[in-house]
Amino acid sequence: MIHNSFRLVACCAVMVLCGCATQELETAPSQPNIPWGPNLSANGEIKPGRANTHGLILPPGYTLPSNKQIEIRPADAGMATQTGHAYSLAELIDIAQSTNPDTRRAWDTARDAALAVGIAKSTYLPRLTATVVGGYNRARNNGDTPSISNGGAAGEIFNGGVTNFNNLIGGMRNSRSGAGEIQTLGLEWLLFDFGKREAILAAVQQAQIGANILFTAEHQKIIYSVTIAFYTHAAAVSRVHFLEKALENAKHVQEAAQARLKHGQGTIVDVTQAQQATAQTELRLVQAQGDVENTYLELVNAIGISPRTHFETENVSGRPLALADTRLSDAFIQQAVSRRADVLAAYAHAKAARSQVVAAKSEFLPKIFVTGNVAYTTGHLALSSVPGVGSDSSPTLNLSSNSLSSVILGGVSVPIFDGGMRAAQLKQAQDQADSANATLQKTVDSSVKQIVVAENALHTSLAAYTSSAKLETAAQTAFDAAYAAYRNGVGSIVQTSMAENGLVDATLSHSDAYYATLIAASGLAFGTGALDHSTPEYQPY
Repeated sequence: MIHNSFRLVACCAVMVLCGCATQELETAPSQPNIPWGPNLSANGEIKPGRANTHGLILPPGYTLPSNKQIEIRPADAGMATQTGHAYSLAELIDIAQSTNPDTRRAWDTARDAALAVGIAKSTYLPRLTATVVGGYNRARNNGDTPSISNGGAAGEIFNGGVTNFNNLIGGMRNSRSGAGEIQTLGLEWLLFDFGKREAILAAVQQAQIGANILFTAEHQKIIYSVTIAFYTHAAAVSRVHFLEKALENAKHVQEAAQARLKHGQGTIVDVTQAQQATAQTELRLVQAQGDVENTYLELVNAIGISPRTHFETENVSGRPLALADTRLSDAFIQQAVSRRADVLAAYAHAKAARSQVVAAKSEFLPKIFVTGNVAYTTGHLALSSVPGVGSDSSPTLNLSSNSLSSVILGGVSVPIFDGGMRAAQLKQAQDQADSANATLQKTVDSSVKQIVVAENALHTSLAAYTSSAKLETAAQTAFDAAYAAYRNGVGSIVQTSMAENGLVDATLSHSDAYYATLIAASGLAFGTGALDHSTPEYQPY
């Protein structure tokens, strides 16, 4: 009866435990076409578990709740206090390097890589582990019958009497118990491993070099991103400025058309065409003003500050550009490629992969080690050894009750057979090294391509800037002549409108070519690895 009750309780317990894992399905969406109901706290934060019917409940739908714990950063206090100050490109780059979250993440990664080197060096030192174990043990012996062997007739009489007595009382029973404590200090020291630790240390050191290089690369990327965003925003501001002037010219032409109509020299068609030209310019101005807002937000995002921050940027228009047509030599390209952050990082990664191959080969060789412990036992636990607990402790051997014991062992561990695992790991390391070398070669080739493309973009931009300057001069002359002729009753509104549109396009093209040259110069500086916060652009002027 007792056994049946125990089996019933055990079966019920197993059924309950088996249902614990599948019960978590209740926290998932119930159907593929039914919205998920999250478990919310009072402040709207999503918590683990099923939706609480007593808490905050959202109406069914696919809109997630607002978490009040998530806040938008306020405007940058330092920049907000300098109202009226126009920030230069160098100032914005300096702010970005200290506030952009990407620099902090790269910094943390570099610090983690440095700590990995320290961890690798720590494997050369012995490991000491202190352990305190306390417990209670109990042993019971049921039905053991004492007997006398080789006792002759007297022994047989004794054994028969004891057997009859045990049959009456159900056998002899005895038990013993004890409690105690064990205090141990364990030592593990790997003395020699045929270069495995040395290879691992070399690999993590190369990984640290790569992390430091990528930290520098992240700063270069931020400098480049801020530079591009700065010039793009400046180009948008310049377009607004020139379109405002174009709108004034369009209004002057419209006023001239209305004056000619008033004096009987023009037609209503001329007036409507002039109004159309004015409206088209107004539309382009509105679109350009929207671009200013968008490029400003891109600049703020590149800097890494709150979008709520408002500041003014320095006017960089009108700077003279050096128009000399120079080409990069092969020696300069070689030097530029060899200092690019991505190339240097790929080179460090390739060296680390080669060190991993050496570490994998050392797994086939023996290891010489020393291990030991010192233990003090109190009480009556009656243990001869204590197994190690966790990866940082070794088993404690040679225990004696109520005494201090110690043992020190030295040995050689020789790998014999592991089902081909070490061979597979070696092959993996070799494949990874080969892949790292291929990545390095591809990175070098891509770097050369980027430098040449950036150089061509700069020369194209300079040529476009020169041509657009001539076009703007000719368009200005044509508009001045057409406008003067129309005011004097000689020209037509069609010619004047065409000259006006040509001037607007030429002016904007010249402005865009100017900023495109600055952006292309920055791209060449970034491509050659020469972009720095003190020289945020490749000086073409």
